[in-house]
Amino acid sequence: MSGSPLPAVASSDLARHVAQGLRRTPKTLSSMYFYDDAGSQLFQQIMALPEYYPTRTEFGLLTRHQAAISQALRPSNLAEPFFLLELGAGDGLKTKILLRHLLDTGASFTYVPVDISAAAIDGLVVSLHQELPELRVEPQVSDYATALTRMAARPGRKAVLFLGSNIGNFLPADRREFLRKLAQPLTPDDRLLIGFDLQKDPRQIRAAYDDAQGVTAAFNLNLLTRLNRELGADFDLTSWQHYTDYDPLSGAVRSYLVSTREQRVRIDALDETVAFDAWEVIHTENSYKFTRHIIQQAATEAGLEVAHFFTDEHDYFADVVLAPGA
Repeated sequence: MSGSPLPAVASSDLARHVAQGLRRTPKTLSSMYFYDDAGSQLFQQIMALPEYYPTRTEFGLLTRHQAAISQALRPSNLAEPFFLLELGAGDGLKTKILLRHLLDTGASFTYVPVDISAAAIDGLVVSLHQELPELRVEPQVSDYATALTRMAARPGRKAVLFLGSNIGNFLPADRREFLRKLAQPLTPDDRLLIGFDLQKDPRQIRAAYDDAQGVTAAFNLNLLTRLNRELGADFDLTSWQHYTDYDPLSGAVRSYLVSTREQRVRIDALDETVAFDAWEVIHTENSYKFTRHIIQQAATEAGLEVAHFFTDEHDYFADVVLAPGA
């Protein structure tokens, strides 16, 4: 079940991205466009899969360390109000652990969930009103940069959450730039809480991105469904398949859409027809896995300092509190 088309400005951004990406070698599309309404629903299913360890591991980590993490995010003056801004809020399942603890301990804060999916935000707001009616919520359907710019203009401490393993979707150079942009508007009193999936058994990592039920494959292929709907493309999904692999040397999971035959695809919004060879790929996602050393180095390069490092009992995942450097 697909969602409603995005506003024209979003579709024009998508068209520009597709035009550029399909002219590259190899052809490339960004994983940020996975998350239309249908993609967001599929990702909710992925998070519940037995192979997909990151969500349940981070859930356990946040449950285990909720008091210490909440304290690290609050101002030193515990009565001072602050904003808890979450980038890519989704269904808020893990964040509700922190929200409940903050409310239970009398914190004065406003939760600002940000997501590019209006359906995800609407669903989250409904669930928050039902489960945490006393919570102050200012939802934003927006990209991250716009939301951060808006919040930076408002006085008061900000605690910015970027949970899950989303930071791993950036190439190393893009990750540095993203972290610098996150850090740039922050004051020394503000904090970042970022989730990092840690390096571990390569077989375990690979299985998480190629589940036996095929939900991850459907998630990847939904990108083509979105292009068909929003850009007037005519991708035949029966002629494409999902493929993923993990490179333990670089720490990168790479996912692809593979053309199973020679074919030509018309994209009306671009007024172009794109040719694909048999077994040619579209690179759709990177998901990097980290070590403590890599996390520390990434923070330093962005002008940040590691203030707290929280992990689970197996060292599968880390939620790291970062502070702007002096």
